[in-house]
Amino acid sequence: MAKKPEPQLEAEKKPEAKYTKARLIASKRFADRRDVLSAALEQGKEYTLGEAEDIINKFLKGKVK
Repeated sequence: MAKKPEPQLEAEKKPEAKYTKARLIASKRFADRRDVLSAALEQGKEYTLGEAEDIINKFLKGKVK
């Protein structure tokens, strides 16, 4: 009988790729939200795609002063 592969643990997963503010702004994925990224992301810091999406969502849901 063949052995079933064991599910990977969280620690064994590959880390997500991180991108700079400039790379995210230049990407096709965020083409329609470049202005939000340029305002919300910090220069010199790197972000995963998920982190960038979260920051965009928080920024868009923020209250107007």
